[in-house]
Amino acid sequence: MTILAALDFIKFTINDFIDILLVGIILFELYNLLKGTAALRILWAIVIIYIIWKLTTFFQLTILSQILGQVISVGVIALIIVFQPEIRKFLLYFGNNKFIKMLSGKFHKKAGSDTYKLEINAVVRACRRMSNSKTGALIVFAGQAPLVDIIETGERLDAIVSRDLIENIFFKNSPLHDGALIIDNHKIVAARCILPVSKDEHLPTDLGLRHRAAIGATVLTDAVAVIVSEQNGQISYCKDGEITRDISPTVLEQILSDALLLKN
Repeated sequence: MTILAALDFIKFTINDFIDILLVGIILFELYNLLKGTAALRILWAIVIIYIIWKLTTFFQLTILSQILGQVISVGVIALIIVFQPEIRKFLLYFGNNKFIKMLSGKFHKKAGSDTYKLEINAVVRACRRMSNSKTGALIVFAGQAPLVDIIETGERLDAIVSRDLIENIFFKNSPLHDGALIIDNHKIVAARCILPVSKDEHLPTDLGLRHRAAIGATVLTDAVAVIVSEQNGQISYCKDGEITRDISPTVLEQILSDALLLKN
């Protein structure tokens, strides 16, 4: 191989850079979604098999290359079936990317800056009382991403947000106290909703089901969640899969205000 032929073989264009950059972004987002789960280990196995297949093709190991090629071609269909839940989560997660939200935000914006003050006030007052009585609660404020699938798992209410109603819903003998309460468009749209629970193996072991559900829901959507622990009465806040634990009602009010009042 001459020097010119070698240079022609290894030449790097702007198209190659864009190609590598986009693949890197997709793999990074996929890793963020699957980290801490068994699916990540399966993904690494697939990557290794693919690399081995390319190497066998490059070194012209014909039989092994053909075998691995057949495994990969048939395996794509099998992977779609096996990874159906993960693929759906990945598409939701990628659609919730900050860049995508920034673009979509130009076309879809919620109404004005201080219109959520009443709802925030009602939630904070309810959380203060439920914290004192150690009443477990999980409250989700919907963002731009629709929560239709989650809302359909619960009981539709379409009620005005009030402290008394929130406390009654999460009262331990209430038929609606299990699951999440969803607030959207200034109303309690549903209660007893089932959220996708995070399976991240790196989460603290003392986190209960409510906290893991809040993390799972806020990873996949741009919603924010408020949790009151039934064990110790601690109030926690969750956004983008990051949980802030043991906060005061005053801090909760400030955090919710910053998250929901859409300062432009």
